[in-house]
Amino acid sequence: MQDFIPQFLDQLFPGAYISFSITELNKGTYRGRMTSFIQSIISSQLQKQVSLFTNPIWLVKTRLQLQTAKHHTSQYSGFSDALKTILREEGFLALYRGIGPGLLLVTHGAIQFTAYEELRKAMIFFKSAQSRADDAGGGESLLNSIDFAALGAGSKVAAILLTYPYQVIRARLQQRPGTDGTPKYSNSWHVVKETAKYEGVRGFYRGITSNLLKNLPAASLTFVVYENVIKLFKATKEKT
Repeated sequence: MQDFIPQFLDQLFPGAYISFSITELNKGTYRGRMTSFIQSIISSQLQKQVSLFTNPIWLVKTRLQLQTAKHHTSQYSGFSDALKTILREEGFLALYRGIGPGLLLVTHGAIQFTAYEELRKAMIFFKSAQSRADDAGGGESLLNSIDFAALGAGSKVAAILLTYPYQVIRARLQQRPGTDGTPKYSNSWHVVKETAKYEGVRGFYRGITSNLLKNLPAASLTFVVYENVIKLFKATKEKT
């Protein structure tokens, strides 16, 4: 429960809100002319700004989760204590350990939403082809909540597989230094070399199962709610 506060604070700056906003900008203002590639660039740039604010929160969260009595004689008692101790013992810059991989992680949302839109187009195309003979209508009306859930989960899997190594690198960089004050890893490249040497490719995906179990249901539910709310708004607008 010690990492509840940093987890809560991090959720105040969710990159998903930015991606949703950019998606709607693409659909509305520019009437679909903005490509998924440009949409991804704008989303990534905005999320980089968010990452600069949240990196200290992620660092404290990671350290609270990793600390054990076996490795650290003086443990952090909570979020505020961890923050004060880090500033006192390691300085302000220590709060930005792992910022490199953190900035690369902003591509996660861009990848997810780009994958979602492309998978969505493909599903609409195939369903339209199947229903054409029945003259059952076409377009977005063919998709239901089950389809949205599957699309949300599929796009999330794509994003996680491509960006999860960055999470591992960041977490290892953010570990608390040893009793002598020396960090285990000096930089991101050091993490990559040591992980590849002793653990292989699988080392970059440690913990991915729990990550998938946590994020896939959330992604599915998010897109089901998102798409149905958009449908509701459109139906209400047409009536008025």
